[in-house]
Amino acid sequence: MNIHSDAQGMIQRIIADNMPQQAVENALAAHAFTGNIYLVSIGKAAWTMAEKAADFLGDRLVQGIVITKYEHAQGPLPRIEVYEAGHPVADENTIAATQKCIDMVQGLGAGDELLFLVSGGGSALFEAPLEGIGLGDIQNVTNQLLASGADIVEINMIRKRFSAVKAGRFAQLAAPAKVFAIILSDVLGDRLDSIASGPAVSDHSTIEDAARVAEKYNLQMSELQREYLLQETPKAIDNVKTVITGSVRTLCDAAAKAAESLGYTPIVLTTIKNCEASEAGRLLASIAADTHAGRNSFQRPCAIITGGETVVTVKGDGKGGRNQEIALAAAKGIVGLEDVLIFSLGSDGTDGPTDAAGGIVDGTTAGKLKAQGLDIDKVLASNDSYNALAAIDSLIITGPTGTNVNDVSVVLCD
Repeated sequence: MNIHSDAQGMIQRIIADNMPQQAVENALAAHAFTGNIYLVSIGKAAWTMAEKAADFLGDRLVQGIVITKYEHAQGPLPRIEVYEAGHPVADENTIAATQKCIDMVQGLGAGDELLFLVSGGGSALFEAPLEGIGLGDIQNVTNQLLASGADIVEINMIRKRFSAVKAGRFAQLAAPAKVFAIILSDVLGDRLDSIASGPAVSDHSTIEDAARVAEKYNLQMSELQREYLLQETPKAIDNVKTVITGSVRTLCDAAAKAAESLGYTPIVLTTIKNCEASEAGRLLASIAADTHAGRNSFQRPCAIITGGETVVTVKGDGKGGRNQEIALAAAKGIVGLEDVLIFSLGSDGTDGPTDAAGGIVDGTTAGKLKAQGLDIDKVLASNDSYNALAAIDSLIITGPTGTNVNDVSVVLCD
């Protein structure tokens, strides 16, 4: 076995097996459309999902709009307007493109149907602030939450309180038209009201829940935002049918199949990993060390797989993402171990505000960093994992993949 080439092969297979086209086609084929069909597709996988829908529906599709992250669109689509906007923080293009969607759906009637394609990233990419709330207010609170270590459910619980399209409100705008939602989940447990902040699903969170999050992270907000925080969100949406087509479970399944095809025994430890990224990295390293030394029940060669979404509490001013921090933190615990490799990958191909999908490390990584004058603990303290891993060619670069079903981390022990 060549553990490094095996890792590269696994990465390619994991992404390929989680592209959403076939799942979208299957969902469309199982649904009986009636009347005119309109389309809105939001998120990092919005273009890919819309492409398949346009191909499947053909002339039955009257009009559509795609909103995706910058550099994630791959060209024009028939009968569909394609827009790119800011992520992970909404920008002016987010607001303008979302308004186009609102204008389109508010003109729909009872005989029309809206195909709503949703993937991770939709919370930032799909936004219309409530009256009196400015884009700057949304950006400010989002930046506070992203830096605080809040998880995605907590972040979206606050975001939806200030939005005219989140928390089921977009589906209400589309009424009396029916909405058929196809969801690519990037939220642990596939909680529908948290995926893209649930534009077409009733909100399960309460005023009390939102208040606890605001207090937990000491969020600084305007008086008007605090007033909206105390207003309840929609609890009953009755014009929507929803299908989930992919999630972190399919991501881990793909990793397991890829590992097995290469001769490794796959072990999926969890699909709901949710902790600080650096803590996850250290844990993976400890499992790798025990496995290498024969101190646990895992038989080599094996692939130990975890899926989920970690968080990063930002304390420094460096550049990086949660998967890069996992990899870098893991490197310190596998120093000198031969035939051990750890990689962590964001399925969308863009880990945090970077052009890397994640990081890949082995027993020589810490030594290579030291030779560059880089100390792992200091790099982690400054949240500068991207530049450290780039210095030793240990970033995973895939480019935008066209899918988004959370993150996977893999320990390979030969």
